[in-house]
Amino acid sequence: MDANLDTLATALYVRIDDALKMHPELGRPRPEIGLCPKLSDAELLVLAVIQALLGFSSETRFLRHASAHLRHLFPRATSKSAL
Repeated sequence: MDANLDTLATALYVRIDDALKMHPELGRPRPEIGLCPKLSDAELLVLAVIQALLGFSSETRFLRHASAHLRHLFPRATSKSAL
């Protein structure tokens, strides 16, 4: 299952990242100054889609699952503060 999940996450990331680059108006506007986000918009959207597909209604439980199974793909998404 992990190999299929990795493939899905990678394909989703590429697709979403390309779409955001082709249509920057779809992304959130970023202020010139301030804190830089730890995750890109594409990474955040991929994690949200995976959470929904896997049926996690609890963000905390999903973050535990992501930390255990997706850390190699999203090393910065291991806590709520990253989101």
